[in-house]
Amino acid sequence: MQMSMQNAEGVSLEQMEQFLCGSADITIEAQGQTEIYGFVERMLVEQEYHRQGKKKRGRIRAYLCKLTGLSQAQMTRLIRQHRRSGRVQVAVCQRRQFQSKYTAQDVALLAEVDVAHEVLSGPATRRILKREWEEYGKQKYARLAGISVSHLYNLRQRRGYRERVVQYVKTKPKVVSIGERRCPDPRGRPGWIRVDTVHQGDRERGSGVYHVNAVDSVTQWEVVGCAAGLSERFLRPVLEAMLHQFPFALKGFHSDNGGEFINRRVEKLLNKLLVEEFTKSRANRSNDNALVEGKNGAVIRKHIGYGPIEAEHAEALQKFYTAHFNVYLNFHRPCGYATVKEGERGKRKKVYRAEDYRTPYEKLKSLPGVEGMLKEGITLERLERTAKAMSDTEFAQRMMKAKLEMLRKCRLKEIARK
Repeated sequence: MQMSMQNAEGVSLEQMEQFLCGSADITIEAQGQTEIYGFVERMLVEQEYHRQGKKKRGRIRAYLCKLTGLSQAQMTRLIRQHRRSGRVQVAVCQRRQFQSKYTAQDVALLAEVDVAHEVLSGPATRRILKREWEEYGKQKYARLAGISVSHLYNLRQRRGYRERVVQYVKTKPKVVSIGERRCPDPRGRPGWIRVDTVHQGDRERGSGVYHVNAVDSVTQWEVVGCAAGLSERFLRPVLEAMLHQFPFALKGFHSDNGGEFINRRVEKLLNKLLVEEFTKSRANRSNDNALVEGKNGAVIRKHIGYGPIEAEHAEALQKFYTAHFNVYLNFHRPCGYATVKEGERGKRKKVYRAEDYRTPYEKLKSLPGVEGMLKEGITLERLERTAKAMSDTEFAQRMMKAKLEMLRKCRLKEIARK
């Protein structure tokens, strides 16, 4: 049974019972609180609610709650209101307001005092206001002379005060002309590398080493270096040696906004190596440098760990990376290369299939026209000999043995020094 707001109250107690039991299909649409309250009032009058027995009143109450969606507590308050006044009306909320002691003229006067004294502390300003009234007899300070320190600060928050005293000067951003703030776009070509640093931790004797990680965006060719610090004296020779280890010509250099890379010396080095693009990560774009960030944990932290290594061992780590680790990463460690699928609504999804896992060298030689991308003096035959010199497991075992030996010597040096 379909019912409107106009006839929903004109039902019998039997129809209410059917509705509450779910046997009657009665719906009602109310527009706002005023209409709901009007419906409740008409229903109470039509059914003579206050003359009914307890059982019938309960049935009417349940019917009203079901139709209006009000809780029993809310309905009880409305029925009580109807019993007292004969009406069900929306209560008008009137918040208690306190009389304002200080006027807009007082606020303007306080602002005038603060401007003259360069906004002193609350107690000092209160003392000035009191002296203006008590010692100099200025009538306009009569009300402000008795103000408390806490309320003085309240007046300073008012709009009239801030319009007279507070002057907003926009912060001028520091413009750094080095690097373009955008995501690199290699378009399937190698040579656009992502760079980041990983700090190994500090000890009481001083700062730990810094790992420098560089990863190509397309082939995931990875070169890791190690520096004793992030100053030019330590970082520049390591970075230059790392960039020379890439077999292909470098076209782009992307980093976060750290000062170790965003500086004139690194820019000069990249110009020397004929790197065409120098880009840096954008704000709130965590994916701009996500590739190298993932490699920081999956490669460096996994193999070197989190324990502190003192800066004096940076040279030993750099030699290990160049002779063993970088060769292992690029010729013997497979990486996942995603296949991007586009759904019906244009949403792109990356899928990693078993056949998409290969070493960075395999990915590099699969690119069309790769011979023209290699540096002068580097050929695919030379890279192939490096890849076939040992099997993946054999070279991994050799790399692990060299790593453990290197870390053991570093540990022995620390023990001997103590």
